[in-house]
Amino acid sequence: MTAPVPGKSDGRIGPRANLRHIGALVRRNALQIRYQPFAMFDALAMPIVFALLFTYVFGGAMTGGNRSEYVNYFIPGLMAMGGLNIAMSIGSGVNDDFNKGVMDRFRTLPIARSSVLIAKLVVECGRMLVSTLVLLIMGFIMGFELKTGPLELLAAVALAVLFGSSLTWIFMLLGMSLPTPQAVSGMGFLVMMPLQFGSSIFAPTATMPDWLRSFTEYNPLSRLADAARALTSGDGAVAEPVTVTLSWTVAITVLVAPLAVRKFRNKTT
Repeated sequence: MTAPVPGKSDGRIGPRANLRHIGALVRRNALQIRYQPFAMFDALAMPIVFALLFTYVFGGAMTGGNRSEYVNYFIPGLMAMGGLNIAMSIGSGVNDDFNKGVMDRFRTLPIARSSVLIAKLVVECGRMLVSTLVLLIMGFIMGFELKTGPLELLAAVALAVLFGSSLTWIFMLLGMSLPTPQAVSGMGFLVMMPLQFGSSIFAPTATMPDWLRSFTEYNPLSRLADAARALTSGDGAVAEPVTVTLSWTVAITVLVAPLAVRKFRNKTT
């Protein structure tokens, strides 16, 4: 029997079969986490570390000693940052899988090439949900007040995970384009640091210089943080930041996902 040719099976896979393949790969990736619990370390530890660090080290200075005020400002912003941190880790994982030959074995199977990446995306979205849940629990312990309702909170969480899913495509593409996991991590930090600190996540943008404030206005993390704050506090406009965030999510996914799937299909080393 002739072995399937990598990259040639996509057109022969029906939707139902594709869903079965995605489900099987999701289960495989989830079992990996079960048998390697340290893979959840970033999702569990980072929200706790960031919440404690920024609230008790910087929160008092930023709000004149009123840390409870900063908690209500910072926790929704940290929801926006969580997806970026989780997405960044997948790039190194994809690169390592290629270097170990795992992805080459997948590409010899008669499955849609997109199913491998979509399965990884689904698992990463699950990790984002867990990370956000840990963050919210920590936030409530530290005094975070939900001034709207559970539906608005769920909307904020869903928006953060949706945007994080679009970033996952970027880092999977980086993982397949760069030579080593270290290069992926280095490039990830170069992308992550300006987006995180040049935003409204940690501090209001009103005191920033004009050139930086102009950048923050177009930074999608700022719009996501503003949307999360509006949904959880009831203050400020909701429709505009939510619409902008969803627009960024759709645009990134539509532009990058096909590139990532094509790179996965054609990658030779």
